[in-house]
Amino acid sequence: MKRSRSLVRAIIENPWSSVQDGLLLSSVMLVAALLALQYDLFWFVSALSEPQRKISLAEAMFLTVLLALCIFAFVIRRLREQRNAIARRVVTKNQTRELRALALQDSLTGLPNRRAMLSGLAAVTASSPSDVRKHAFFLIDLNDFKRVNDLHGHALGDRVLQVVAERFRTAARPSDLLARLGGDEFAVLSYDVDRDTARAIGLRFIATLASEIRAGGHSHEIGASIGAALIPDDGTTAEEIIHNADLAMYRAKGQDRPSLLFSEPAASHPRQIA
Repeated sequence: MKRSRSLVRAIIENPWSSVQDGLLLSSVMLVAALLALQYDLFWFVSALSEPQRKISLAEAMFLTVLLALCIFAFVIRRLREQRNAIARRVVTKNQTRELRALALQDSLTGLPNRRAMLSGLAAVTASSPSDVRKHAFFLIDLNDFKRVNDLHGHALGDRVLQVVAERFRTAARPSDLLARLGGDEFAVLSYDVDRDTARAIGLRFIATLASEIRAGGHSHEIGASIGAALIPDDGTTAEEIIHNADLAMYRAKGQDRPSLLFSEPAASHPRQIA
């Protein structure tokens, strides 16, 4: 029963091939009939019309096998087409999944990109009002990175960014969302933290850049300025959170050393990363 349903589905899903098979079979039968008329090959039918003539066991077996082969060939072709259609759907589904993953990934560092971060922020800000958990958003800007590009070119600058990304991975918790927003700007979304835990996490990111970065045969001193915003204390929308962390980050850049600063009351013109 299951195989017959599969056959019917295969015929429905491949109507043009089924029509082609029908036309081919009809053509073969027509040619066979014309040949039979031309060379008087209907003696077998004439003989069967005689009351005394009966089909022998060998003839019955031959006709049965011939009919079975025709049906078998038709069924096999339909099922093969169904398997091919399923395989194509699986390939298409996998390709779609890969494209979606690439759309959320930074091509240089392999980290999630700004779209992934915006999606994460949208999720935490859309949580139920009864959810009392707090989260932290960190906006990280590299210090003195422009000098690397100016002195050594963008290719080496890209290599430095890759090293920075690897170091940041070691500082992030497994549950954290670490992303590269673009250029030398990174962001982290840390779930279920208080202010003290958030401070400890931010300082870990600063500590990863305490040692020089070796790339292209040169040593590069790169620091980080980090602005942090607590959710929902410092914003209930992604725009507010990004804006407040952005302000804190720019205050941190005004320090004479790598710094982590938390947000203060927001200004009136938020900057978006979208």
